[in-house]
Parts: sequence; structure tokens; C-alpha cells
Amino acid sequence: MLKLLYRWRDEAVRAGHNITRIAVAYEAGRDGFWLARWLRAQDIEAHVIHASSVAVSREHRRAKTDRLDTELLKRSFLGWLRGERDHCKAVAIPTLEQEDAKRPHRERESLVAEHSRIVNRMKSVFALLGIRGFNPKLKKAPERLQSLRPPEGEPIPPCTIAGLKRDMERRQLIRDQIRQIEQTRLEHLKQAPKTGPHAMVRLLARVIGIGIETADMLVQEVLSRNLRDRRAVARYGGLTGSPDESGKKRREKGLARSGNARVRRGMIELAWRFLRFQKDSSLSRWYRQRTEQAPGTRKTMIVAMARKLLIALWHLVKEGVVPDGVVLRSPNLHLAG
Repeated sequence: MLKLLYRWRDEAVRAGHNITRIAVAYEAGRDGFWLARWLRAQDIEAHVIHASSVAVSREHRRAKTDRLDTELLKRSFLGWLRGERDHCKAVAIPTLEQEDAKRPHRERESLVAEHSRIVNRMKSVFALLGIRGFNPKLKKAPERLQSLRPPEGEPIPPCTIAGLKRDMERRQLIRDQIRQIEQTRLEHLKQAPKTGPHAMVRLLARVIGIGIETADMLVQEVLSRNLRDRRAVARYGGLTGSPDESGKKRREKGLARSGNARVRRGMIELAWRFLRFQKDSSLSRWYRQRTEQAPGTRKTMIVAMARKLLIALWHLVKEGVVPDGVVLRSPNLHLAG
């Protein structure tokens, strides 16, 4: 790649052009950002473009080839370099350390989902056998399998028992891995409590109703990013609407869902939890006032509250402004998962 870029530069110089800048762009995809970091290390300006931000023809059937896509991306990129920001959207290129900091909570999320799948699969097996009231998550559950009997009175078939034992072993392994991730995170917070993201996590965890896991996810995914303003925060969290207006037609198509899905899911869950633990806050009062006299709007308004809450938490970690009526824990409390 370097040889090709330098060859094009040399050809332009021989043609009489003075080349002082090399800018490269590619679409965001599975390869991530290693290529952009490597190009920048070679003193080449590199940008990663949101593929969905490049406007394409709206014809039902249109020609689509790599050559046409490259020409379209090149035209959009040139307009973006001229300062016309509406041509396309560029992705903030994280460092290797920033990418690595996101792995613990993402891995934990994957392990929790796998744990739920295993438990649900075991419960389905017991339901098929007609066995009720048995908890497969108990520590002594593998030992009690041999004594269980379906309504027919026959013992559980050997292949079914073997499969259940393997699921129980796998579930226990996943539980150990989740505890290991949580313990490692707490150790890192204790070792460097006042450095960058760690200070934000500890501050967020002081808000009653927000745990270490939620605080770490919010900080690593959105709050530690260099976002321009409150609108950019809400837009990145995927909590903005998608209006559809044409002539006299006015309607709302729901969430745009163009932002970070993890932040969107986490904030909606946190908004419901916030109503329980921060009942006297101005946000909770605002939600109750809007929904008490309008039945059927609770789910719609919880999204609006999640957006307001995310912006309030952004002001908290960036400027230290505590949201009105929010109760904080003591800063000397011991961190827990």
C-alpha cells in the first residue's frame, strides 16, 4: 500500500504538481481502525467514513460495483475535506488502549447472554421431562440429577443427564469468568482511581441507582468521547427521533437507532431504574407529570427521559454539575460490583 501511495505521489510530482499532503479514506467495517492507526504512523492522513452516511441513488434498481462505490466515496470524501460536513460522516479513530478498555464490559455482556441461554435450555429440558420445582443453578444440582424422576417414574435417560451436566459445568465456568472480569475491573479502579475514565466511573457510581457495570459501560462507550454538545451526545446514544415530514404530512417514525445500541439499551433500562431510586429528582417528577394525565405514553416518554438522563450524566462527568434532586452516595464508600 505504501509503495502504491508513494508511486502515485511521484507520478503527480513528475507531472508538475506539488504534493504536500496525502489523505486516505476507507469505509468503516470489520477490519476496524488498525489500518488508520498504521497509516497515521507513516505520516499519512487517514480517515474512516461511515458507509451509511454516504448518499446513494434512491432508484429501486441501480448499478452497484466496487468502481462506482469508490467513485462515490471519493466525491464525498473530497467534499468533506473541503469543509462540507454534510457530504459524509467520519468516525473518531480510537487508540489501541481505548479499544482495549471497551472489551471487559462487552465480553461480560456476551457472557451474561450466554449464561441466560444455558439456563433457559436446561429449564426447557426439565419442562419436556415434566419435572417442576428444580433449580438447575443450585450448587448441588448435578448431584441431584440421578434422584430426579419424571411423572412416569422412570429415571432420566443417560444422554439427557450427560448433556445437563455439561451445561451445568459450562454455566459454572461462565459464572467464574464473569466474576473474574468484575474483580479485575475493581482492582483497576482502585489502582488508579483519579485517572481519566476511572474518575468518571467512580463519580457515576456515586449516583444511587447506577452500579459499577452501568457506569463503566457509559463511560467507555459514550461519556469519555470528545462529543461536541448535548445533541451529539443524544444522537450518539441513538435516542433521537426520526421525523417524517412532507407537505402537510407530519409523523414520527420512532427512534432513529443510528447510534450506539449498547448505550441505547442501557439508558432505557437505567431510566426505568432511575424512577425507583431517584423518585425526588426533577427528571422523575417531569416524567410523572407527563404520564399521569396521558395514559399509554409511559413507554414513549421513557425514551425522552433516557435522553435527558444521558445528557445530565454527560454534564455531571464533564462539568461536575449534579442533576437537580439526584442523591449521591458518599465518596468514601467501598466499590462493589
